[in-house]
Amino acid sequence: MTAGLDGDQQLVTRLGELLGPRHPVAAAAVVTPAGMRVASRGTDADADADCDAHSDAASDSAPAPVSASDFEIGSIAKAVTGLLYADALARGEITPDTSLGELLPLADAPAARVTLRSLSTHRSGLPRLPKAARPWRRTLALWRYGTNPYGENLEQLLDQARGVALGTPRSRYSNLGFELLGHALARAATTTYPELVQQRIASPLQLDCFYVPKTADELRPEALNGRSRRGRPRQPWTGEALGPAGGIRASITSMARLTAAILDGSAPGIAALDPVAPLGAGARIGAAWITVQVKGRPITWHNGGTGGFRSWLGLDRSTGTGVVILSATAASVDRQGFTLLTERRPGQLPI
Repeated sequence: MTAGLDGDQQLVTRLGELLGPRHPVAAAAVVTPAGMRVASRGTDADADADCDAHSDAASDSAPAPVSASDFEIGSIAKAVTGLLYADALARGEITPDTSLGELLPLADAPAARVTLRSLSTHRSGLPRLPKAARPWRRTLALWRYGTNPYGENLEQLLDQARGVALGTPRSRYSNLGFELLGHALARAATTTYPELVQQRIASPLQLDCFYVPKTADELRPEALNGRSRRGRPRQPWTGEALGPAGGIRASITSMARLTAAILDGSAPGIAALDPVAPLGAGARIGAAWITVQVKGRPITWHNGGTGGFRSWLGLDRSTGTGVVILSATAASVDRQGFTLLTERRPGQLPI
């Protein structure tokens, strides 16, 4: 599906109606069996065409069109890690009962006993973040100064994990868990997480702007600057440890191609989307991917949020339809994503 990758005027109009002035730099994609439609505001929708070309980044003073723009996709990275988990199972590199200690140097720490299956469904007993990371202090610094609350390298992450006590294995969202899961999968494949993403997802699916920067120095010149809900600049969220849980950046066209590949079954690890456990009231979870009933239809989705970005990816697998919304402002786009995906009756396609 390669048609419609330029800005689609009907979708541009709908994107403006849904997001309003609060999201001056944003992009959306609608994928159907008929093809893809991509639209943007304040940036270039046809991002992948010049993904490796150098251009001036957006200024800090006002949103401006940027060539080959990429966004932080936040926790949609967990959904990508879920695909990699299911793919590793299919390859025989791991089993659901493989423990972290079999792949990562955690010695006799409690976290070493955690299974990859429990990590993939947020049922490991690990906390959202380790206390050693001082999450409240970092969150305060983010609010006040816009600083990146992450940034650990892999060895620092492992050192933090060695000191974590396990809670009751129950449904509990864990950034730490998905960080460890992704790096364990990379070890099983004898590579690094950024290379695993490149080798098994970005390259095979031709996602030209889809990468995992370990430091701010690794950002492309076209990387967008994120802003708070009040429009204040935010540092990019980079860090080797963060990658599998929230450290991927992507353009809207790469996200559209990923969505199309998931829907047509050509992406690796599609079994990750199949729900296997409850997640809160009325929802079920596969390997990171969440399924809920909306207007009588099962919708499979994940969202993401960083200091300066919000994202949403949703799929109606029964109609082969998917929607992605990316914004360079830290205000939720979940409601708009669900609306864009489900605002037509079953059997009709959005936009």
